[in-house]
Amino acid sequence: MYRQNPFDRQYDDKMPLKRIGIAGCGAIGSQIAKAILQDFASVARLRALYDIDPLKARGLSKKLGKRHLTVPNLKALIDKSDIVVECASAQASAQIARLAIEARRDCMLMSVGGLLEEEEILELARRAGVRLYIPSGAICGIDGLKAHSLAGLRKVLITTRKPATALKNAPYVIDNKIDLSRIKKETLLFSGKAKDAVKAFPQNINVAAVLSLAGMGKNKTMVRIIASPDTNINSHEIEIESKAGKAFIRCENIPCPDNPKTSYLAVLSAISALKQIFESVRIGT
Repeated sequence: MYRQNPFDRQYDDKMPLKRIGIAGCGAIGSQIAKAILQDFASVARLRALYDIDPLKARGLSKKLGKRHLTVPNLKALIDKSDIVVECASAQASAQIARLAIEARRDCMLMSVGGLLEEEEILELARRAGVRLYIPSGAICGIDGLKAHSLAGLRKVLITTRKPATALKNAPYVIDNKIDLSRIKKETLLFSGKAKDAVKAFPQNINVAAVLSLAGMGKNKTMVRIIASPDTNINSHEIEIESKAGKAFIRCENIPCPDNPKTSYLAVLSAISALKQIFESVRIGT
């Protein structure tokens, strides 16, 4: 699925083995589970799998050759884990984070949109001494954004282009009765604040939530969503302005082989973020 760089495999071998539990056994959860077994065996153990659909969890456990991994509920998953990896949904991510924090477990969140409505979770984690890990997802440039923010941000704008069919179940499309099949050229569907974008397109715009948390916040981070009938890839253009200068980042993402709705880069970002937890040498902001 991806290639491990032999030169950056500098894990801290003095670190105790970490127990990892995965909530959500779709495309991203499945790839993270495989990576833990294949590449992190010296520093981590996959201990539990949970999905709201038990068949998904059992299916992944069987595919991995580890039939004992499935658990009946989130509490059981958290009890068996030192790090909880959420790969479920924006609707479930806040609940999973709260439960992990209450149990004093570190947590990696993939469905970041859920945090924008419950940002107090960040403060709860700080007070509890719990680490929340939020991968960059399907975009690049978060390191630059965080550096620019120290100089004072003036503008953060993300323009996302997706195939029209990828947006068909979005609440914004349904509520506004938009017939995506009638779109024959690039069409701007949405322009507004990140806080509104993640409600309008909860399964399509996690990247806006990541930018908001790393930069100007949900009320000042701006989002444009364009439906494009002529593309089969997702692209994101990020514009940043601060007193330190300007940045423009463009990402063109190939869909994940296991789930066309998920960008391949989002899967790799999750694995990379998990990898950084165990490394003794960390490169980049």
